[in-house]
Amino acid sequence: MRYDVKGWCPSALRPMLSGDGYLLRIRLPLGRLASPQGVGLANLARDLGSGVIELTNRANLQIRGLAEDSLNPASEILAELGLLDPARERAPSVIVSPFAQEEDYALARALEAAMIDAPELPGKFGIAVDTGPLPVLANTPADIRLERDASGQIILRLDGQDQGTPGTLDHTPQMVREVIQWYALQGGTDRMAELTRGEATRSAPFSPTQPAQMPLSPPAPGLSDRGILVGATFGRLPADAFEALAATGALRATPWRMLLREGTKPLPDHPALITSDDPVLRVSACTGAPGCAQGLQPTHALAMQTARHLAPGQSLHVSGCSKGCAHPKAADLTLVGTTKGYDLITSGTARDAPTQSGLSPAHILNLLNPERRS
Repeated sequence: MRYDVKGWCPSALRPMLSGDGYLLRIRLPLGRLASPQGVGLANLARDLGSGVIELTNRANLQIRGLAEDSLNPASEILAELGLLDPARERAPSVIVSPFAQEEDYALARALEAAMIDAPELPGKFGIAVDTGPLPVLANTPADIRLERDASGQIILRLDGQDQGTPGTLDHTPQMVREVIQWYALQGGTDRMAELTRGEATRSAPFSPTQPAQMPLSPPAPGLSDRGILVGATFGRLPADAFEALAATGALRATPWRMLLREGTKPLPDHPALITSDDPVLRVSACTGAPGCAQGLQPTHALAMQTARHLAPGQSLHVSGCSKGCAHPKAADLTLVGTTKGYDLITSGTARDAPTQSGLSPAHILNLLNPERRS
């Protein structure tokens, strides 16, 4: 089957039509959402969309299921909430660690200001501001990474390299601009990790000298030094759960299918809010059929059934087609919808060759749980 690869990413200004209506992807200012903004966004999703807010692996939010005549009202609401900034939408995405402190946010604001007139870049191009004591965004897609070396100095690291170039809070935004200009001269189409595997980096404006630090693993739900991390099944929260959470305080987006609610105030009691480690947080699942026009099989029911059969630490990706949008990287187990059922891929991505094909949901559950077999 030939899939409809759009070649661009949806945004709040450029909705994308899917199988269940239009999709809006919302970039939060520095990854943060004030309490009134969160409540307003929940109302928008409930009144004009599918009633669900999705958390993406780039720390954005999505609202699906909008009718065409709802797009203008939705844009007006987003503008009123301060969540529709044309300059931010056009500039490269700046992903900020949810554990950021004020110094990190100052760097991110300076980066956003420096990127306003940046060369046109692919929609997926991103910059990670991961300048805490140890990096936490290693598995988050980004082309340029700002981190700290073992001495605490900021380094600029191109994705795919294991060393970075020392910088300062004041000079780093200009360094990023120089890298982007160099990237544009290379054609501006490949992901940075593809360039760093080749000879192109010989002409890069900086020579990396400082080793990057080993990153931390993604955290589990619970208390952190910036607030409380709350998980969501497949990164999807019903609007009423999102509203209840936002009503208790400001939110920070994460790329781990979780939100960080700032402060230590008690969380609302809602069954959709995951407040402790749960195997379902190791499962990625796209919308699947029939909500996505590309989906060949449903995903969520199968993902929920298989989650409880995973081995400790094992990851699973259930994709409605071989595009693998929900989890572009390799998973321990990947199930891909086809016209004949599901393909099983081990230690790979949705685009890799399957080890077994044409599986039914019952067959898959038997494979994961041999005790079910008669």
